[in-house]
Amino acid sequence: MKNSYIKSSFGMYMNYLMLGMINIIIASNMDNLSERYGVTIAKISLLVSAIGIGKLIALFFVGRLSDGWGRKPVIITANFLYLLFLVGIPTTTSYVLAFVFAISAGIANSLLDSGTYPALTESFPTKASSASVLVKASVSIGATLLPFIMAILVANHIFWGWTFFGMGALYLLTGIYLIFMPFPNHKLVSTKGGDVSQADFKEQPKFLGEGLAIILMGFTSTALFVVWQTWLPQLGTKLIGLESNQAIQLLSYFSIGALVSVLLLAIMLDKFISPIMIAIIYPIGAFLSMLTLFMVESYSFVIVSTFLMGLFTSGIFQLALSIMMKLFPASKATASSYVNIAASSAFILVPIITSGLVSSLGISMTLIFDMIIAVISVILAVFVLTRLKKIFG
Repeated sequence: MKNSYIKSSFGMYMNYLMLGMINIIIASNMDNLSERYGVTIAKISLLVSAIGIGKLIALFFVGRLSDGWGRKPVIITANFLYLLFLVGIPTTTSYVLAFVFAISAGIANSLLDSGTYPALTESFPTKASSASVLVKASVSIGATLLPFIMAILVANHIFWGWTFFGMGALYLLTGIYLIFMPFPNHKLVSTKGGDVSQADFKEQPKFLGEGLAIILMGFTSTALFVVWQTWLPQLGTKLIGLESNQAIQLLSYFSIGALVSVLLLAIMLDKFISPIMIAIIYPIGAFLSMLTLFMVESYSFVIVSTFLMGLFTSGIFQLALSIMMKLFPASKATASSYVNIAASSAFILVPIITSGLVSSLGISMTLIFDMIIAVISVILAVFVLTRLKKIFG
């Protein structure tokens, strides 16, 4: 029997494809936005922090909204908030208003997550993992497409704001489409077993030990890719010496790497390698990829390094989240919310820290900062691995 929610899922995946574009649209338009608002590029990077502020604010109430109000209205509300952001950013000339619009995008992001992930799990209960992987794949596809769309606009001398307006129109159409689509009744959906119980533990997990380490991994795993999403085009032009179009297209190679990572994780995870080993190997790979950018100036090698950065920074946050819920099955929602808050904090703090470093010491400091974050990520993951061995035997 055909699943009646397949058409609904199409709308949800479309939302995330466009979210992949939104994730890099500020970084891709830093020069344009700087000129429009009359502020420095460092201040434009703080719009990414504003999105993080919105995400963090919303985390304190979106879960209750989704459980009480329902998945569908929460998702549709996110669509219309994104429409506000996408129309507002290129039309206003006020940096303060742009900051407010960016906060609204962060709130929309939290609304979208709190409605979509449960809705997909409830729509496809026997294929929940695959449904989640497709969300990440959709984000990566969107982030891959945007630089090529922008290149077409530049080549034809079309106003850069049309990338915003086009996505705004798609969010509007998708929101209207979802109004007429069926969603499961979340209050009637029962949860089934399969979770780890406390009886499976050889030693009780410690929230102030491995729990805190995983929360910090939520921060570091997010920081790793936020640096690149925010500064990659500027690194391309100012550190590597690329033309503006070439530098923006680096985001596509980064996103292709992230998409490949999602597909690899879908195939390998738990069958061939554990989540915690991925959380150790990936930051090491990210560190080595960044190190090569200091040593090799060949454009083709830069493309390879950027692809590898996308590969090695994608999926670590989701793995940290799954490990946290496995260790604390009796308080999944609370435990996972701490990891989400840490990730949102990274969205706020990392652009602030890196913009200060760039202003005072230069663009290369973004790479050094991210390399330090990668080392900290490895240390945290190794500690969690040693604890997992004691907890599960």
